[in-house]
Amino acid sequence: MIKPDTKRADIVERLTAYVLAQGLSASSLRPLAKAAGTSDRMLLYYFKDKAEIITAVLEQISAQLVEMISAHTAAEPLPVDALRRKLAGIVFEDALWPYMRIWLDVAARAAMGDPFYRAVGEQIGRGFLEWGKAQLQSDSEAQRDIDAARLLVSIEGMLFLKSIGLDDINAKAV
Repeated sequence: MIKPDTKRADIVERLTAYVLAQGLSASSLRPLAKAAGTSDRMLLYYFKDKAEIITAVLEQISAQLVEMISAHTAAEPLPVDALRRKLAGIVFEDALWPYMRIWLDVAARAAMGDPFYRAVGEQIGRGFLEWGKAQLQSDSEAQRDIDAARLLVSIEGMLFLKSIGLDDINAKAV
């Protein structure tokens, strides 16, 4: 018999693949259950509600993204401009675009006033801020905080520009 924790992890993995392929707009309960290979009732056995499902999926997507990006980053901390150039070359690759598309969807839903997506987006955004901070070579801790904020703002701005077809502007920026 499969343990509930193992089954839940398997469900999250399947749902993550589904959401990356279909987007958040296709994430109503029945299609999610179908993607997980179960019924909507069984899905709610493993998760208390849809919000918990989406939270688990977004956490998994974030973890996968950090793992993919980390595989390409330098072993030593870099100055902010060097890390920005390196990240720009990584996060805009076609293989990572499904992750970026989900992030844009979370941001759009938060901008429309959805408190759930705002809270989840803030948590993920702060996680990426801390990840970036750990990758930076700065003169002081205070400067590292500033550099991490600059890095996040510039990458997020570049992501938005890519999403509206302004890759040429991004190319000039890096």
